[in-house]
Amino acid sequence: SRSRGEGAGEVVVERGPGAAYHMFVVMEDLVEKLKLLHYEEELLRKNNLKPPSRHYFALPTNPGEQFYMFCTLASWLINKAGRPFEQPQEYDDPNATISNILSELRSFGRTADFPPSKLKSGYGEHVCYVLDCLAEEALKYIGFTWKRPTYPVEELEEETVPEDDAELTLNKVDEEFVEEETDNEENFIDLNVLKAQTYRLDMNESAKQEDILESTTDAAEWNLEVERVLPQLKVTIRTDNKDWRIHVDQMHQHKSGIESALKETKGFLDKLHNEISRTLEKIGSREKYINNQLEHLVQEYRAAQAQLSEARERYQQGNGGVTERTRLLSEVTEELEKVKQEMEEKGSSMTDGAPLVKIKQSLTKLKQETVQMDIRIGVVEHTLLQSKLKEKSNMTRDMHATIIPESAIGSY
Repeated sequence: SRSRGEGAGEVVVERGPGAAYHMFVVMEDLVEKLKLLHYEEELLRKNNLKPPSRHYFALPTNPGEQFYMFCTLASWLINKAGRPFEQPQEYDDPNATISNILSELRSFGRTADFPPSKLKSGYGEHVCYVLDCLAEEALKYIGFTWKRPTYPVEELEEETVPEDDAELTLNKVDEEFVEEETDNEENFIDLNVLKAQTYRLDMNESAKQEDILESTTDAAEWNLEVERVLPQLKVTIRTDNKDWRIHVDQMHQHKSGIESALKETKGFLDKLHNEISRTLEKIGSREKYINNQLEHLVQEYRAAQAQLSEARERYQQGNGGVTERTRLLSEVTEELEKVKQEMEEKGSSMTDGAPLVKIKQSLTKLKQETVQMDIRIGVVEHTLLQSKLKEKSNMTRDMHATIIPESAIGSY
């Protein structure tokens, strides 16, 4: 776990089970330090801000609002610590603002070994750590020191009972009374104590013997004493909005108000109801009269409407036939266009002389090629004849050469 002097930015190897709640402790200390710096008068009232709760930066509530409050408090604490720092505005770059705050924190010698993105959310242990460090630096700068507490001296007031209230202290009533609270400069008597006192007096009187049958007190003195003590015997019940008696009284008041308003409203409503009823009767009678007078016109209208519906049906049927015939006409027209196009192509091909010219040119070219082929055939035949004659002469020569005289053979 992390001790109180250690920062949230330091690397902690072992974290105990209470480390997750350490930021709540730091946040409570931060609130106390801000009160010592008088941040309510110097910061909140000037900027019209609400005071943060004791766990404001420890729990996520509204990240945008918490980040703005963090930047505002940090800039104010830096200024209180003797460093000039401009208060960030709403449209400033949050990354630049966080980097400026961390640079000021490091200039005080504090460590901040955590990514700046941890401060963007506006809550968490890193936010509490940064603000707590800045608050400590501000307290050091103003030279704040703790002093010994001064306890107020309480003076014991002697309770004096007036002589005129001697009747109220009968049977040790003062031991049963709780200290009376002064509210609006009037004395109030507790109902429970008064009830207990009445019960004890009844028990004591019932235990006595019924030996006193008549009173010897003067009536005038009794009335005079009652008038004197009456203001002190006044019992006032403090009003509580959550008390059921207050709700019952309000219900009775509202009921009486509703009843009084209902009497007046009921007359107007009855009058309005009568007028509406008469008007509806008049409208009904007029409607019956109009229906009787216009009965023949209504029948004529119905007959005309029936004729109109029949005419519309016939029109729909005729329109369907026209559509079908229009489709057939378009198909026939397309076929006619195709036939016309074919006739035009055939007529143009029949009147055109270009194919005849091409045929003549082809015949001329064939004749020329035929003459050339005849010449080549004649040359080939001549060459073949020469080769045959030559081959025949060679064969004759060879035949004569085979008959060699014997004398010639012996000479070899």
